[in-house]
Amino acid sequence: MKRKLTSLLCVLVFAISMIPSASALEGEALRAADTLAALNLVDSAGAAVDYNLNNTATRAQAAQLLVRLAGAEDAAQSAGSSGFQDVPAWAEPYVAYAARQGWVSGVSAQNFAPDSAVTANTWCAMVLRMLGYSDADGDFTVSEAAVFAQRIGLTSQSYTGTLTRGDVFQIMRDALTFPYQDGSGTVIERLVETGTCTRATANALGLLDTELTAREIADRYTAAVFCLDLYETQQEIDAGVPAANASGFFISSDGVAVTNYHSIDGGIYALATLSTGESYPVEEVLYYDPEIDIAVLRVSKTSTAGSTTSAFACLELAGTEDLRPGDTVYALSNPLGLGLAVSSGVVSAVGREVDSYALPCVLNTADISRGSSGGALLNAYGQAVAVTTGAYTYGNSMYLGVPVDPVMSADLTAHSWTLAEVKALEADREDAA
Repeated sequence: MKRKLTSLLCVLVFAISMIPSASALEGEALRAADTLAALNLVDSAGAAVDYNLNNTATRAQAAQLLVRLAGAEDAAQSAGSSGFQDVPAWAEPYVAYAARQGWVSGVSAQNFAPDSAVTANTWCAMVLRMLGYSDADGDFTVSEAAVFAQRIGLTSQSYTGTLTRGDVFQIMRDALTFPYQDGSGTVIERLVETGTCTRATANALGLLDTELTAREIADRYTAAVFCLDLYETQQEIDAGVPAANASGFFISSDGVAVTNYHSIDGGIYALATLSTGESYPVEEVLYYDPEIDIAVLRVSKTSTAGSTTSAFACLELAGTEDLRPGDTVYALSNPLGLGLAVSSGVVSAVGREVDSYALPCVLNTADISRGSSGGALLNAYGQAVAVTTGAYTYGNSMYLGVPVDPVMSADLTAHSWTLAEVKALEADREDAA
C-alpha cells in the first residue's frame, strides 16, 4: 500500500545560490585567519589588517600555505631548488617542496609565475593533491577542481574565479577536519602529529571535538544530501517535470544512497541533485522494504550534463543502538524544495510504534517539512541514525525517522532492480493482495 505521509513537493532552488560570495564574508575570513594563525599556519603581527584578507592571493603565497597545511614547513627548508627562474628567495623552499610532491606545477618549464593570482580551481587542485587525490589518475580535473571539492565536502560553499587571501584561508580552515584520501586521518590530526601545532591548541579551537555544533554539521555534511526528483511516466521525463520530490543521502563515496521507499514508490526514473546544482540519475535499487519505508539506491557517477565524478561526499551509518531520549539530533534535507537545510532537535523517543510502520521509529523535534522525506537524521557526531520520513499531523514537534539499522545489515550485493522493475513488482504484489 502506497504511503501518502507528507506530500513531496520540491522546487530545485538550492540554498547555496542564496549564499553571498566567499570574499563578501569578511567575518568568516577573519575567523579562519585567526584559527590558522593559532595553528602556526599563517603569519600575523596580531592585527586583522596584517592578514590582508581582501588582497588577491598569489601562487607563491598559495605554495607556502599549502606546505604549511601539510605540516611540512621544516621539510621544505631542505627541499633545494625548484628549478624555476622567477621564484623569489622567500618562496623557493615552498615551491620546490610542493613541486617535488606533485602538488603544484609551473606555467612553463622555467617559470612558476609566483605573483600571478590564484584561482579557485588552481587552489582547490593544490589542496586535493596534498590530500592524496590525483588529477593525473582521473580523480578530478583541474578545470572543475572547485566543484569537485564542494561535491566531496572539502569546501562548504561554492568558489569561482580569482581568490582573495581570505578565500584561501576559509578553504584551508575547511580542510583542517577533512580526511586524507587514504584514510590515514584528518589534516588537523597530521598537523598535531608533525608538531606543527599542539594538541592543546587544536582542542582549544574545537578541531578535535567529536561532538559537533549545528554549524559544523551543516558545513561538513550538507554535500552528502541531495534532492530526489521522481518521474512516474515517460511524458514527465520528456517534459522535465517530476511527479514528486524528496530527499536522500549518500552512504558511500561510489554513489550508494539511502532514501524512503515511499520516495521512489511508483517511479520509473529519478534524479539526485546535489548542493552543487549537479544532477545524477539513479541507476538501480539495491535494497528496498515498503514495510519499513527504506530504499537503498545506486546513483550514477555521470551527471545529466555528461561529466563524471570519482567520488561523492557520504555519511557514516551509526544506527540507533546508542541513541537515547534527550540526545541531540540534526535533520539534513530539502524542506519545501527551498534548498538543502539543517535543523536541530532532541530525541523524544527511540522505539516509538507507529501505524503502518513495521519498525519502531525515532520520534524527535528536529523540524522537517514536505520534501524532507528521505533526508538524514544525524547524531551529534555527524553519523546517520535514521531517515527523516514524516510527522504526526496534529502533534507539535513530533517528527519521525526510520532507523537505518536494517541498511547496516542488508546485503546490498545480492540483487538489484531498476525503478521501473520495482514499480512493476509492487504493482503485482498489490494486485495479488
